[in-house]
Amino acid sequence: MKNIPNISFQDAENEQNFECLNLTNFFKRLPEIEDHDPRLPHRIHFFALLIVTKGTGIHQVDLKDYTLKKGSVLRLAKGQVHAFQKNATYEGYLVIFTEEFVIHHFSKSSINIISHLYNYHITSPISDNEACNKIFIDQLNNELAKNISFAQNNIVASLINLYLLRLERENKEITVRNNSKNFPHFIAFKNLVELNYTKTRNVKDYAEKLSITTKNLNEIVKEFTLDTAKTFIDNYVILEAKRAIVSTDLSFKEIAFELGFDELTNFTKFFKKNVQLSPKAFKNK
Repeated sequence: MKNIPNISFQDAENEQNFECLNLTNFFKRLPEIEDHDPRLPHRIHFFALLIVTKGTGIHQVDLKDYTLKKGSVLRLAKGQVHAFQKNATYEGYLVIFTEEFVIHHFSKSSINIISHLYNYHITSPISDNEACNKIFIDQLNNELAKNISFAQNNIVASLINLYLLRLERENKEITVRNNSKNFPHFIAFKNLVELNYTKTRNVKDYAEKLSITTKNLNEIVKEFTLDTAKTFIDNYVILEAKRAIVSTDLSFKEIAFELGFDELTNFTKFFKKNVQLSPKAFKNK
């Protein structure tokens, strides 16, 4: 949605495509950021790891609040909408890296295994592993302190890659699913939905784009989400609608139009059917 700021990675030298920020220093700089307020919902076009080493707090991801504590790590994927809490006091690190960094430095097998990179719909973004976090942060800070450019991108990428794989191993069920022969088909479907949800919510259209039957598509989606393809599509549209209602000043009619609905009444019926509240009631709540 146009009123939710879209934030891209900004590196002064435009060379690294990754950055490790100390949260204490980052929080002090928040009032100085001009293009958006990180304490309000914004959509990121990079990946981020929010690692807490001390204190407690709250962080919002796709309209849901997650409780943070010492040892927490919150994984944010490209395309997600999130917001830092106001007056945050917890300590830790924010590690951010671009899709280009992932593609150039992560192995294809790792990308397929690390579900939250491109499959955040079916995984929880938060986990707790204080020991794993400490090893990663110590190694990363040690490498960055060397101030040696030679092979540093590769070394940092290897550290991030290994860290994410260790976190992924905690969720064996997801890892097993990602090794399924149908995983590439599911990712292709997910990507199509993200690109075309404003144009069509018809399962048949997506099946045709993938050159498979609707029955086959439903079987694939159920394997990874336990829901039908139609439910997956509708849930994505609802998520975008909720983001727009809560985080923009667009009218319900404008939101309906941007989501591909010809009439406000059709959007209202669709929203109420899936949320059990009208858009107005949801916003007031």
